[in-house]
Amino acid sequence: MGAWPAVDGEPECVARGRRHAPVRRRDLRLARGALVTLPRVVVVDLDDTLFPERDYVRSGFAAVDDEVRRAFGVAGFGAAAWELFESGLRGRIIDAALGRLGLPADAATVASLVDCYRGHRPSIGLYPDVAPAMRSVGARARAAIISDGPLAAQRRKVEALALQAWFDPILLTDRWGRDYWKPHERAFREIEAVTGASGAACAYLGDNPQKDFVAPSRLGWRTVRVRRPGGEHASAAADGGAEVECTSLADAVRWLGFEVEEVR
Repeated sequence: MGAWPAVDGEPECVARGRRHAPVRRRDLRLARGALVTLPRVVVVDLDDTLFPERDYVRSGFAAVDDEVRRAFGVAGFGAAAWELFESGLRGRIIDAALGRLGLPADAATVASLVDCYRGHRPSIGLYPDVAPAMRSVGARARAAIISDGPLAAQRRKVEALALQAWFDPILLTDRWGRDYWKPHERAFREIEAVTGASGAACAYLGDNPQKDFVAPSRLGWRTVRVRRPGGEHASAAADGGAEVECTSLADAVRWLGFEVEEVR
């Protein structure tokens, strides 16, 4: 796809068509004209769609840093873990950071610190465009969430962001076990059962092209990839089946046909 150009300083959406033609904000009205009706249900992902996941990671490392200081009297865990994360390491960061500090990384210690990470009250906030986008959606459709991840951690994120104000239902797939994380269809079929909507009356907005759009595409939903700069999956190839890619939630919602006020 190459770089994400801007027109008059504004982000673009890029339609997944034969020519991969850019759909600029000023052209979204024309793109919307191709849709017969607004979706009745707009379902969104959580991490890197509604808030920056890296903020949660940093918050979690800070919580574990406090626990390491308390348990071992050693400082520096948070800095070591963040450096490893920024270097590209994913998985076993707690083990590696403990090793850097010369601390034990036995199974019991690591499990306790993982629980601390997942159970902490995160210091996180929504992207600036979320509130105007969801106000627009909420005025004319139903909004819901489908999100993967360890259940305790995802619940803490939902609480910290007060997402119940905009979204119902909020389906955290880990409540059924990891086998039901995306791309499994179960959560998407649950949305259809709860709302009575199906097919093109539903839309899914997410960031991970490897798993987010497999099930909704199979069910005939509208699909939009929200490819925010700096997101965990922003550099992933655009081959995951979404109809269109946008660099903001606001533009994704506009593409579906909703009017969204400008983010100041």
